[in-house]
Amino acid sequence: MIDPPKLRNDCFALPPGIDWVPMEQALSALRERMHPVVATESVPLGAAAGCRLAEDLHARRSNPPAPNSAVDGYGFAGPAPEGVVEMPLAPGRAAAGVPFEGSVKAGEAIRILTGAILPDGVDTVVLQEDCSVAEGRVAFRGPLKHRANARKAGEDVEAGDLLLPAGRRLKPQDIALLAASGHETVPVFKPLRVGVLSSGDEIVSPGAVAPEAMRPGQIYDANRVMLLSQVAQWGFEAVDLGLAPDSRDGLRALLDAARGQVDAVLTSGGVSTGDEDHVSALLGSEGRLETWRIAIKPGRPLALGLWGDLPVFGLPGNPVAALVCTLLFARPALEVLAGGAWFRPEGYQLPAAFAKNKKPGRSEFLRARIGPDGRVECFASEGSGRISGLGWASGLVELDEAAREIVPGDAVRFIPYAAFDG
Repeated sequence: MIDPPKLRNDCFALPPGIDWVPMEQALSALRERMHPVVATESVPLGAAAGCRLAEDLHARRSNPPAPNSAVDGYGFAGPAPEGVVEMPLAPGRAAAGVPFEGSVKAGEAIRILTGAILPDGVDTVVLQEDCSVAEGRVAFRGPLKHRANARKAGEDVEAGDLLLPAGRRLKPQDIALLAASGHETVPVFKPLRVGVLSSGDEIVSPGAVAPEAMRPGQIYDANRVMLLSQVAQWGFEAVDLGLAPDSRDGLRALLDAARGQVDAVLTSGGVSTGDEDHVSALLGSEGRLETWRIAIKPGRPLALGLWGDLPVFGLPGNPVAALVCTLLFARPALEVLAGGAWFRPEGYQLPAAFAKNKKPGRSEFLRARIGPDGRVECFASEGSGRISGLGWASGLVELDEAAREIVPGDAVRFIPYAAFDG
């Protein structure tokens, strides 16, 4: 007579006797194994936004390159005492791009415009709105501090200063700093090519079959289009590798072909222990399976492995679990593969608007958003197939492995989706 196990009625419970890997341990192991896999190139500064720097960049020129005026006004040798100050005006003026050639004598002032280099004898500027000018003289009321309204040379950066470290993903504001510091081209890593495939005989590509013609058991592939879009949003080159059948030979052929096309692969489905879970089985028998029993919810089965030298992230098949595992594991790893720096998304402690009795032993991530009262609301269902909750949410609530009884008002860690953009 067969003796079945005791009913647990919890599909996320950690099975006894299996060595489940804590999330932080899995992330640490993953981080140690990641390194850039893409070549470098030099690109014009105007085309560098979104690229990842291949080298440290230093300032080729100070910014500003010379002392200059921060306002339109009148320059003189400061400071100015309290009370009415009156000075004769030196002939001429100083303007941005048209510096004053001579020197300004002590006790004299000169007309100066925003951005103009401070002439010899000038270190302080008074705003034109605070001045009266008549018959070649200027008057204003003090006191005025020494160097008021004047910018020092190199007060932003000095020539030779480190501007940006290697691995930084360049933002538009970085481009401005590089331009001001004399850079015309920058060394960057070429875009990382990330392949995405889905596995399962029940999966149908959107548009391939009309809804009324779908056979019983067939479902549209939501994961592949979701992950391709997410990969592209992160600045990687997204490559559609298509659908893998529930066949080890078919999956092997797709992975073999991918080695010449992409630098990393995201798969969804086929990473558990079922008869048709070929991703984990193939990586374990013919590739290199690093770990695939990670104590997180959603996303319990997760394969982190190598197919030859090709990193493969075997994600769960349920869409919510697939996206959460992509954010937590694939995102920082892909950044390093692309030449960037490993990062952890920034979270915020906010009051909960929900109650939850969390069991110990695994990290949990809840679809969540910030409500109008500033508290964190959670989606009504924790089911990994409830795709609507991904769009309803604006981020995730992270709960660590410890048991916890959460009541409304308790502080919880909220991670916005935007924090994963890096």
